[in-house]
Amino acid sequence: MRAISMDPAVRQHFATLMSPLNERQRRLFAARFAALLGYGGESFVSRLAGVSRRAVRAGRAELRGLTPPAPPGRQRRPGGGRRCAAERQPGLPDALDALAEPASRGDPASPLRYCCASVRRLAGALRGQGFRVSRQTVGQMLAALGYSLQANSKTLEGRQHPDRDAQFQHIARRVGEFRAGGQPVVSVDTKKKELLGPLKACGREWRPAGSPEGVRAHDFASKGAGKAVPYGVYDVAANEGWVSVGTSHDTSAFAAQAIRRWWQAMGRKRYPSATRLLVTADSGGSNSSRGRLWKVSLQGLADETGLEVAVSHYPPGTSKWNKIEHCLFSFIGVNWRGRPLASAELMVELIRATRTQAGLRVEAEVDAGVYPKGVRISDKEMKALRCRPDEFHGEWNYAITPAGRDPEVGTLIS
Repeated sequence: MRAISMDPAVRQHFATLMSPLNERQRRLFAARFAALLGYGGESFVSRLAGVSRRAVRAGRAELRGLTPPAPPGRQRRPGGGRRCAAERQPGLPDALDALAEPASRGDPASPLRYCCASVRRLAGALRGQGFRVSRQTVGQMLAALGYSLQANSKTLEGRQHPDRDAQFQHIARRVGEFRAGGQPVVSVDTKKKELLGPLKACGREWRPAGSPEGVRAHDFASKGAGKAVPYGVYDVAANEGWVSVGTSHDTSAFAAQAIRRWWQAMGRKRYPSATRLLVTADSGGSNSSRGRLWKVSLQGLADETGLEVAVSHYPPGTSKWNKIEHCLFSFIGVNWRGRPLASAELMVELIRATRTQAGLRVEAEVDAGVYPKGVRISDKEMKALRCRPDEFHGEWNYAITPAGRDPEVGTLIS
């Protein structure tokens, strides 16, 4: 019988017969077959069907009526199987909950003070208290207690301006008015500065197995080829973007030049009859609401293009709500992940290749201009500005009128 039970064809035929059966039916079928074979039948059927001899004996006892059958709808009688660790060791769930509780890290008596509460450390701490538990069991118990691995959540924003929500509503109304009138609306900001050269880049990309691209072991600025300053302009209505990759400094003059290049390369073609431009920006950085050079640079842009440049700044501390962050910069970062930015020209090519299923199109160029820091604007130059503040928070919302228009109402002077 042993030779027959080891024959692959016989085993395959027997497996085909038992495959549609559930656990109880397989147990009873194996027990009945073993009973028909007589002496040695249990071992034979166990090898042939892959069922333990203990299960075969349990099936024979059930067929003889020596044990009560399983209730309807169940494969086994209730109460069978090994009890879980929490049942065998009273107090284990409470001890684990006390260790995993976030407040316990600051407790001087906690064995996990100032330590990451991994399942290995938790299991070790529980064993130190006399429990017998593995890290796999700790993971299962944590899930049962309602714990899960979670990252930090950026929800603590600190002090907020009382008119924060009102400014958001004001920006939304302004954007709606401009779009309804067919006037362009852009969101602007500076993306994170990047070190150029053969330096490690975050993320991964597909390459032949075992051949990652080699980069320098240390990401020192002195080992690279300088820094790149990407300043973006995102057209809200057209879902188009422009990025000027500067190699100098992130100044207000550089920011205004990026808006100028967007208008010359993309905006003027899309909005040939535009007379106004709305710029939404953060309150800090090169497009700060308090920056004198920012307003003077926008005045030059307005005079050159003939557009009335209206500006609305997001309240302090709310830069993450700027549309360009989610609609442009995030996709650029995904597109160049894992690629060392060897040069500004390579960065431009990667930015131009950024696409989304929603139809995002991006253009870019290197701005090799020199934009010195520390440029001071005199009070006389500020008084010469044709800047008209809004009634609602004029420091955040204002319009700069080009030469040839009345700065009070924005109409052409005859």
